[in-house]
Amino acid sequence: MEFRHLRYFLMLAEELHFGRAAQRLAISQPPLSLNIQQLEASVGATLFTRNSRGVQLTAAGQAFVPAARALLAQASAAAREARDVAEGQSGQLQIGFAGTMLYCGLPQILSRFQLSHPRLRLVLRELSSSEQLSELLRDRLDVGFVHTPRVPPGFEQILVASQPLVACLPDKHPLAQASSLRLQDLQGQSLVVVSRTVSPDYHERILQCCEHAGWMPQVVHELRHWLSVVSLVSQGQGAALVPQALQQSALAGAVFVPLQDVDVRYDTRCLWRSDRDQTALQDFVQAVQMAA
Repeated sequence: MEFRHLRYFLMLAEELHFGRAAQRLAISQPPLSLNIQQLEASVGATLFTRNSRGVQLTAAGQAFVPAARALLAQASAAAREARDVAEGQSGQLQIGFAGTMLYCGLPQILSRFQLSHPRLRLVLRELSSSEQLSELLRDRLDVGFVHTPRVPPGFEQILVASQPLVACLPDKHPLAQASSLRLQDLQGQSLVVVSRTVSPDYHERILQCCEHAGWMPQVVHELRHWLSVVSLVSQGQGAALVPQALQQSALAGAVFVPLQDVDVRYDTRCLWRSDRDQTALQDFVQAVQMAA
């Protein structure tokens, strides 16, 4: 059974006349008759009766009409879905991100992109940078937003944002009202830091900054998320060096003070595999480039 057979069957079922059906199909009558015979052989039932009064649907033919229409509709929908996916208008994108991207423009990028791709499903997964790299390598993510300069071969990247680190202090801290600070001003403070296992690059660079300023920090807590770091500081459990964008979190009890002598930048990169040929992915990358 072929889709052509179904189209011919439905046209004949509508016209109940071989000549008119063939004319509408832009074919001659013999091919139409042959295709109907082939369909009946495939179905295993007579679908039409032919006599001097014309053509009539049998009971089997009447029962087959809605099924044939449904089959053609499903085939048409499947073809349309395939075209839409090929054109980047349907399907889904798996997007990985580290939590600070919520304060670095990701929601705005997603909103603008969704306006031009309303039927494309965006699946967001909050993961650490190392977890995203692992998922990208396994093709479980289409694109990721990471905070590591260590990008493996085979990836393309866009620098989305580069921001300074700032001091995060409890609002009742003696230095909370300062207009700016030097790292040396924080000497002796207990630090809350992002976990070495989650973000080894920035964990190490924060400690190195303090050492270069002449003191060895006492790390009291290591947490998985930067927002958790800010939350703990807001509750008086230490101080922290955090990306500037976290000021937008507006957590009560935490204040953010610029640092004069820290040249470490917190960089955000959008990554995707170079060998991915996917229209939706390329459209999304263009949206990121426009926002960068």
